[in-house]
Amino acid sequence: MFHLTTAVPLQTGGGFLYWAVIFFVLAIVAAAVGARGVAGISMEVARIFVLIFIILAIVSLLL
Repeated sequence: MFHLTTAVPLQTGGGFLYWAVIFFVLAIVAAAVGARGVAGISMEVARIFVLIFIILAIVSLLL
């Protein structure tokens, strides 16, 4: 019998952009509450995740 197989992508997970959005929302909420330290750290983490996402996206497009 023939078994139908589904195509499974080789690249799974990652989610840098997802986590960047989560930390960005956390930074906005923290800034609205007045926790400037948490907001600053969250924005830095979000910025790093966005940079990693952009670098990996460029590398994957070139390969």
